[in-house]
Formats: sequence, C-alpha cells, structure tokens
Amino acid sequence: MALDQKREIITLSSYDPIQQNHASRTQKIIKCFCVDIDATKTGELLGYNRKTANRYFWIFRKVVYAQRVKAFQEKIGGEIEVDESYFGAKRKRGFAGKLKRGRWTLKQPVFGLIKRKDENGKVEIYTEIIPNCKAATLRPIIQGKVSLEDSVLYSDWWKGYDGLVDVGLDKHFRVNHGESEFSLGNGIHINGIENFWSFTKRRLNKFNGVKVNFHLHLKECEWRYGKESFELEEELLKMLRNFYRKK
Repeated sequence: MALDQKREIITLSSYDPIQQNHASRTQKIIKCFCVDIDATKTGELLGYNRKTANRYFWIFRKVVYAQRVKAFQEKIGGEIEVDESYFGAKRKRGFAGKLKRGRWTLKQPVFGLIKRKDENGKVEIYTEIIPNCKAATLRPIIQGKVSLEDSVLYSDWWKGYDGLVDVGLDKHFRVNHGESEFSLGNGIHINGIENFWSFTKRRLNKFNGVKVNFHLHLKECEWRYGKESFELEEELLKMLRNFYRKK
C-alpha cells in the first residue's frame, strides 16, 4: 500500500466527526456539504478555517466512496442502460480535427451503468474509471455487475458493446447516435445514463474540474444524483455513524 493511502486511512480512522464534542460542528458542515457549497465558502459562512472544512469534506467523501463501492458487491438485474463518457478537456498536441468519443485526447474514460427506476422509484448507478473503452475492458465489467440472464440492456452502437448476447445477455437494444437516433420508442434509449453524465460534468465544472481525487468525486456524484439535500443529509449522517461504530 502506498504511503499516501496509509496516511488517508490513519487520518480517517483516528478522527471521529460524530463524537459529542464535534457533533454540532459536523451537523452544520454536513448541511453545507449536502447543498453542494464548497469548502472555502462553507468556512466563510460558518466562521471556520477553510482547512477545517476541507478536512470534514475529505472525510465525508471517503465515507461516501466506501459506501458506494460496497453497494455493488452483488449483481443487479432489470432494465439497465450502459454508456461511457470522458472527463477532462485536453487535446493532444498536433491534432486539429473534431474530437470523437475521447480519441485523440488525454481525457479520462469512465464506464457507467444505471438501473432504471423500480417500483419504489429507486435508481441504481455504478461508475468505474477505465483505461480504455475496448470490448475487452467493458465486457468483464458488465458481466461482473449485471445479471445477464434476467436483464434487458440498452446501449448505443459503440463496438465495445458487441457480442453481449453471445455471452448470455437476455436482450440488448441499441440506439445509433451516429445517425442522430436518441430514442426508438418503447423505452429504447439511454437517456438515464446520459442525464447522469450531464449532471456529473455540470457539477464538476462548478468546481473548475477535478484534478485530484477524481475517483472520490465520481462516486460522490453517484450518491448525489436524483436526491434532495435533506435525503443526502440523512444518508451521510447514517453512513458516518456506521463507519465510526465499526472502527
């Protein structure tokens, strides 16, 4: 384990934000965090040092990350949309053409899937930072996270999604974005995962992009998506209590 990772674990484990002497401060900072106020502004509003707010925010993000990773230990089934997106805006030197699907860029590819709303209105989202969008990369992730035999998959026509029916997927419907297809009717679209990508990029742009700890911010967006601030407050406080009780 890298030294920085060890320091993260020690810091997270040795500082308990829900101890009685920290509880009032924690509640106030949680409220700011859940309405998406940045650490600098939070410090100004509450009269705390910016480093104090940053320390709390870092703890919150680590706890959210741990919860999101645990949330997908078992495969999910149902109606699933899959897609990939790219984060960052750098162009490779010497290339002046139109950028497509992240090729010829230094952008970071990310795979995502979303299970459409169930009868309780719940949506499940999973994202993973990946080295590339080849079939050899995408297929094992889909096979590992989706119960293929009882799922209906929706994707675009990216070649990385070819052949999934051959490995056991029940049904696979696709829309051809290259031909300006965005919905074929009868629920054949990937609007859900594309809405999530839009939400995530808009949110990260508010903070002028994220150059470090991108994995934490990505999982945080999973957690935030489609929820009101009061729901986030309740969930975050519960996650913090569970984490520090298990130390």
